[in-house]
Amino acid sequence: MPTRIVPVTIAKGVVIGGRLPVLIMGPCVIESERHCLKMAALVKKAAAKVGLPVVFKASFDKANRTSHASFRGQGLADGLKVLARVKREFAMPVTTDVHEREQVAALAEVVDLIQVPAFLCRQTDLVEACARSGVATSIKKGQFLAPQDCGNIVAKFRHAGGNGPILIERGSSFGYNTLVTDFRALPIMRGLGVPVIFDATHSVQMPGGQGTSSGGAGHYAPMLMRAAMAVGVEGIFLETHDQPKKAMSDGPNMIPAKHLAKVLQDVRALHDLLGRPAPPQPF
Repeated sequence: MPTRIVPVTIAKGVVIGGRLPVLIMGPCVIESERHCLKMAALVKKAAAKVGLPVVFKASFDKANRTSHASFRGQGLADGLKVLARVKREFAMPVTTDVHEREQVAALAEVVDLIQVPAFLCRQTDLVEACARSGVATSIKKGQFLAPQDCGNIVAKFRHAGGNGPILIERGSSFGYNTLVTDFRALPIMRGLGVPVIFDATHSVQMPGGQGTSSGGAGHYAPMLMRAAMAVGVEGIFLETHDQPKKAMSDGPNMIPAKHLAKVLQDVRALHDLLGRPAPPQPF
């Protein structure tokens, strides 16, 4: 018997695992309030054009940058103020990363979706704190983790009383400075009974590939996104920027905002053509 995927409500009209795939989009990091508001406007317009629900994403802190000299963000207090303004002015749900369990309460006051980074996916105290917050939570599968091992993450989260979580696939380590996507991971994780999002832009990241920063091959992200829609997912995560070459974090793997419309048209077209394929069952 196929496992029933339990939907997770993010906000009114935004249900991950509902009728439509959900988009999680935005810049990698809050570079400034002005830039974040500009990107929020672009993201909302692009999602509305294809009729898909959207959650705005931007990090208040990039706590695992390659170099100590790299830009990290606005910090917790100022970053949450920016996200609160995005939420208020654009009537759009927002998400951001959490790095320590002590941050969970502050995030829960503002964001609609808490995101646990891939490197922290096995941190029991953090996962359980997110579950107890009552806020919807997405957990990125670590690049080092087998998809079936996410069952332990789901069990931790539910044992602490959480509804969900949402799992995000973002590629697997393949030698040095390289990630690959095993698309079997998507149905395996969906088979755990939770919604799964495909992170297209981090899947083409080259961790540490530029010495003091990560590289990437953003031009491959749309192709992987189309493949994920064909395999079956509850939504797509992608980072975008109006000037990726000037981005303060993850520029090489982001999708330029000027190409967003075409990329999202493909997501919508594949959904309209295929619906959401169920995880395959053994013959």
